[in-house]
Amino acid sequence: MEIKRATMKDLEQIADVEKECFPAAEAATKEDFKKRLYYYKDYFWLIFEGEKLIAFVDGMVTNQKDLTDEMYKKAEMHDIHGDWQMIFGVNTRPEYRKKGYAGILIQEAIQDAKKQGRKGLVLTCKDKLIPFYQKFGFVNEGISKSVHGNVVWNQMRLSF
Repeated sequence: MEIKRATMKDLEQIADVEKECFPAAEAATKEDFKKRLYYYKDYFWLIFEGEKLIAFVDGMVTNQKDLTDEMYKKAEMHDIHGDWQMIFGVNTRPEYRKKGYAGILIQEAIQDAKKQGRKGLVLTCKDKLIPFYQKFGFVNEGISKSVHGNVVWNQMRLSF
């Protein structure tokens, strides 16, 4: 297993993993990821098995306290000096789930956010994943303003 940051060379695999993990209405497109990689490639955490991408976490940094739908499409909103690390996706190929890879990447994102002096991390999730994120210290703040993919999301925050 190798953990690394993303480059544009990883675009195809990132888009493929996203398609395996989210329904079409919720999944970021290849073009979305191209923009994200352009603006904040250092805020992608990836795990590879050999040459195969098996899991990744990504998200921008911002001074906005809450995650909004606008952030998903406007990668240029990334602010390297922002207070909050947003997490847009925690993706693991189905055949690699329940092996701890997502947790490893979440821990990497948490440690990086601490080192960078952020106030914390924010993500949204469906009800069934609340206990998973609580294990890392995230607190459920209730229903998110986000209606991304026409789904009800919970906003979770880990404050330092």
